[in-house]
Amino acid sequence: MDVQNILVTGGAGYIGSHVLVALIASGYNPLVIDNFTNSSKKSIQNCQKITGKLIEVVEGDVGDVEILENLFTQKNISAVIHLAALKSVNESCVEPLKYFKNNVANTLTLVEAMKRNGVHNLIFSSSAAVYGNASVIPLTENCHTKPTNPYGASKLMCEEILKSLVTTCDGQGSDPWKIVNLRYFNPVGAHESGTIGENPRGAPANLVPYICEVANGHQERLKVYGDDYNTPDGTGLRDYIHIMDLAKGHVSALNWILKLEKNEKCCEVINLGVGRGISVFEMVKRFEAITGINIPLKVTERRPGDVAESYSSAGKAYSLLGWKTEYSLDQMLGSAWLWRSNYPRGYE
Repeated sequence: MDVQNILVTGGAGYIGSHVLVALIASGYNPLVIDNFTNSSKKSIQNCQKITGKLIEVVEGDVGDVEILENLFTQKNISAVIHLAALKSVNESCVEPLKYFKNNVANTLTLVEAMKRNGVHNLIFSSSAAVYGNASVIPLTENCHTKPTNPYGASKLMCEEILKSLVTTCDGQGSDPWKIVNLRYFNPVGAHESGTIGENPRGAPANLVPYICEVANGHQERLKVYGDDYNTPDGTGLRDYIHIMDLAKGHVSALNWILKLEKNEKCCEVINLGVGRGISVFEMVKRFEAITGINIPLKVTERRPGDVAESYSSAGKAYSLLGWKTEYSLDQMLGSAWLWRSNYPRGYE
């Protein structure tokens, strides 16, 4: 059987680079489109070193119709993994239009190109942010969705668009859409080589990269955004998942849709998380225990759009895809610190 080409949008990013490694390990041939506004070409180079495979990259925006048309007409693409998006909750509260344009409008452009070219297999990068302040924890895929920030709202809008494609059988004939919306929780850590990892531009917005920045002396202290939540120690509870577990979740979803009957349609929503909540203070203490490095911190006011707790029920991912997490919290934090030790200033 020929190796299948998989288009990965945003493939040079944090999640994308690890997905590339997982795809190649599973026998797929990834093709990348990335505009490198929040990623580095170095991540592609390091992915090639890890895998021993050349990765074809097109530099450009997912909203560029001409680039997409060239890709779909010139390459025999079997499926798309759509990762390209802006992802900062805090920034989305300041610049909401930027998020709706980039995340929603570009997704429309992508699926229109897929439709024109008869490619109906899609893995979409969604987010646990679609749940908002849930009244039921752990979060199942059937929980009510009510995002508390524009980032989460943009992801939910995309999910609704994709659901409509499947339910209306828009332009499909005997080859209907097969779509999986993966609702991520909080990816952390890095590949075991320590050569690809989370590479934020400027001050990190996520907890573990921020802890690492304090550990290597590039930030004076960790800002803890609120210690007055209704949680055991007052800080927010999150479901942290190792980036390689997350990457393998994409491959499991891809394997599943590609094995469906040609005339079978689907639009599934699946959580990818560990299934337990860990607080900010717990993460700091565990990092200190693993590395022996003291992390000074300062409690400040809550950030707009943040919720008290968010962690998953991952049962559907296991029952439908056969996927489950393999990496421990210590491996998450240890690999994150290895990456940051190797690249104290990221790829720059």
